Amino acid sequence: MLAMGTLTLITSASGSFATGGTAAGAVGIGSALGAPVLGSLADRRGQRPLLLLAAVLNTVAVLALVLAANAPAASAGFPFAVFAAAFAAGATCPQVGPLARVRWMALTAGSGGPAAPADGTGRDLDTALSYESTADEVTFVLGPALVGILASLVAPWLPLVLAAAMTITLVPAFAVHPTHLAVPATRRTPKEKRNGARHGAKLPWAVALPVLAMACMGTFFGSTQAALSAFSAGLAGPEIAGLLYAVMGLSSAGAALSVAYWPRHAGLALRWVSCAVLMSGLAVLLLLPSSLAMMAVVLLVLGLPVGPVMVTVFAVGGKVAPAGRLGTVMTALASGIVAGTAVGSSLGGQLAQFNGAAAAFLVPVCAAGALALLGAGATVVLRRRA
Repeated sequence: MLAMGTLTLITSASGSFATGGTAAGAVGIGSALGAPVLGSLADRRGQRPLLLLAAVLNTVAVLALVLAANAPAASAGFPFAVFAAAFAAGATCPQVGPLARVRWMALTAGSGGPAAPADGTGRDLDTALSYESTADEVTFVLGPALVGILASLVAPWLPLVLAAAMTITLVPAFAVHPTHLAVPATRRTPKEKRNGARHGAKLPWAVALPVLAMACMGTFFGSTQAALSAFSAGLAGPEIAGLLYAVMGLSSAGAALSVAYWPRHAGLALRWVSCAVLMSGLAVLLLLPSSLAMMAVVLLVLGLPVGPVMVTVFAVGGKVAPAGRLGTVMTALASGIVAGTAVGSSLGGQLAQFNGAAAAFLVPVCAAGALALLGAGATVVLRRRA
């Protein structure tokens, strides 16, 4: 709700799409930069105090954004105040999703049983990560829809106020939930820090694979949204793009939930590569539709490998994360999606503007192909760690 709510409010208050888009971009940049910092602090100080602090800071930042938006637009400081508040709102956004995955990984550690593959995860963890990815997909669909409904029926500021209210009530409830005890804070001694710096040189290469994969996933999402806007604009209006995109989100959510019941002997690497290759092939079909109905069918089918890829990449991130740094890695994966979405939206939008929707649809095709190549690299990494 935060990015879309910011875009809606600032555009309405300023009368400028450029100002609204820049403010929403500031939210995304703040989130991409702030998430790994919050994850690292959660690893070292514990999730509970970090989440409680983030809930307060984020609520203040969001309310400051609402107040800044309602300041006189003629004021010279209006854009700066809005952009600063938007960046702060993104940077302090509580990383509930990534930190929930950290808790699941801790709670299900060792639950895979003797039949679990060497590079895989336990069935309990697969079930948990499937649920989390499904929840992500559903909120990606429902969040913007809720913003649109509240902003149009009541007032543009209401979605952000509601988001702040949920943050200050629900995030503390998650923070103090007993499951936070499963992820104790990791405080290293000076000697351990020196040793970690000395033998941890190879670590960034392993962690970079799932982070880059999530950046590709975000690029896929952002460019698909931009291309769909251009596609639907020529048929029924750009506002239909959100409904088309929701079709892919729903099928992706259902497929993600099914991962817990997939055969387990193949392991994570094969699951990543096979789903990404299928995703690449199906993405080519985006170039074919000439009607909204045909595009809806393509998106419904295209969503099927998307959710499983997300589940698998998060699981691989958990496998390559070092002890005590799981929160950092999970939030870095979330940042990858945010940053990739911004890149994909920009690339897709530029291509759609100057070359049409067909050219913009080439970006998700390339992003899916890059996901498959990264999956091949993950195969090597996971075999070495087995």
